[in-house]
Amino acid sequence: MENIVFLDSATVIADLRRPAFAHEWNEYPATAPDQVVERLHNAAIAITNKVQLRRDMLEQLPHLKLIAVAATGTDNVDLACCRERGIAVSNIRNYSVHTVPEHVFMLMLALRRNLLAFHAEVQRGEWQKSPQFCLFTHPVQDLHGSTLGIVGHGAIGRAVEQIARAFGMKVLLAEHKGAGAVREGYTAFDEVLERSEVITLHLPLNDATRHLIGEAEFSRMKPEALLINTARGGLVDEVALRVALLSGRIAGAGFDVLATEPPADGHPLLALDLPNFILTPHIAWSGRAAMQILADQLIDNIEAFAAGAPQNRVA
Repeated sequence: MENIVFLDSATVIADLRRPAFAHEWNEYPATAPDQVVERLHNAAIAITNKVQLRRDMLEQLPHLKLIAVAATGTDNVDLACCRERGIAVSNIRNYSVHTVPEHVFMLMLALRRNLLAFHAEVQRGEWQKSPQFCLFTHPVQDLHGSTLGIVGHGAIGRAVEQIARAFGMKVLLAEHKGAGAVREGYTAFDEVLERSEVITLHLPLNDATRHLIGEAEFSRMKPEALLINTARGGLVDEVALRVALLSGRIAGAGFDVLATEPPADGHPLLALDLPNFILTPHIAWSGRAAMQILADQLIDNIEAFAAGAPQNRVA
């Protein structure tokens, strides 16, 4: 009988069925780093959304056969160690192709149309004092006719592209940063930075993509450009982002992710009280329909592994 342990079950709000094979199920709403080894000591299958499984932990878990990640990103798991130790790793795919793009366009529209600034002025009574029927205190920009640069053209990036074209946006697909050649249908990374009014990130975090956007990249962007990040916080140098926003180097940013989550008090972006910066608490993926798809696929992955036909393997 396989022992299955879900380390952070509170991160998935859905009806989670149990696998259709003999097993022992244990779940914890959350797990601290110093609790991981103890809770997984006898586990054959570990489920984690964001709990880190580092090499020093994995080397103490001789019974572990599968890590079922309850997310698409696997940067919280030491994949190299898993390969060395023969531990399979599976992830969730294509579950958030509607909910994340909707969040992207919520941020994009709010920033292009200065929603936060206008809302604050209505709350302060500025509209009531207006000599005419409307306020022209902030510029309102349409998405139609503007250029969107998409960095990362997987399932979510493609869904964002589809919505963008429906809005009448021009779309540029970014080639890999530093690539020696540009694929057909793609545009050089630096050119995308220079030409886009909005840039949105949809790629995993790894050694090649960490701080993909930093001071040098902000310097290439248009002053009227927006940066949207619903992927991983570490893709952007947060200190450089703060400087770019405060200096007016870019027009605004909409972020759903930070490099460290949850952030500690004093994080440089938490104190930014700006009408052109929107920060949401990593919830772009969490539409209820999407989470149910995630939950179902999570158990599908575990059942497939137990049946000897693993799916969605990343290691």
